[in-house]
Amino acid sequence: MNVQCILFGAIQLKKEEIEGKRVIEVGSSDVNGSLRPLLETYNPKEYIGVDISAGKGVDLICDAGDLAAKFGSRSFDVVISTELLEHVKDWRLAIHNIKDICKPAGKLLITTRSFGFVYHGYPSDFWRFEAEDMEYIFKDFIIEKLERDPQNGVLIKARKPENFTEIDLSEYKLYSIVADKRIKELTDKDLHSGSFKWMLYKLRVKTFLRRYI
Repeated sequence: MNVQCILFGAIQLKKEEIEGKRVIEVGSSDVNGSLRPLLETYNPKEYIGVDISAGKGVDLICDAGDLAAKFGSRSFDVVISTELLEHVKDWRLAIHNIKDICKPAGKLLITTRSFGFVYHGYPSDFWRFEAEDMEYIFKDFIIEKLERDPQNGVLIKARKPENFTEIDLSEYKLYSIVADKRIKELTDKDLHSGSFKWMLYKLRVKTFLRRYI
């Protein structure tokens, strides 16, 4: 998480939105910074960090696609996901679950990367989201703040309406850094393509040169 993401969360999430509330952070492993230390000073009723593997800031191991099955629909007042979505192959399923576990009138805060941000596979990196994508993907929510991150990212805060009806994203195309174009979904062919392998090779060479030369 970069400084811009932390500042966005710190500015947008007020104490009254956290105090006494159930909060979940999806993709909570603290690799290079986290909102959690600040938000826990606001005295949430509960703060749960979930990720696909154990790590600092992770309370439970849970895939983003299994959130509703694990916790139930409408179970959290605040849902946070920073720098996760670009790493999830089935982004629609992850977003469906993030929306589903949010209570009516609950808040979402999401940050992710946009076109131009380098491939960063920890362990994988698939997608790039633009502000226009977030406007469409979350048009079934009330968007309270939407910003472009100067470091090739997008930041959004949104509120779930009381009369929520989820939009259909099945035909929506998103830019994939793997396929180098907007597509509906990734296939094994994309992941094993010569162009993708060549991109990974060039990144490994650059990493080697930076480290040893």
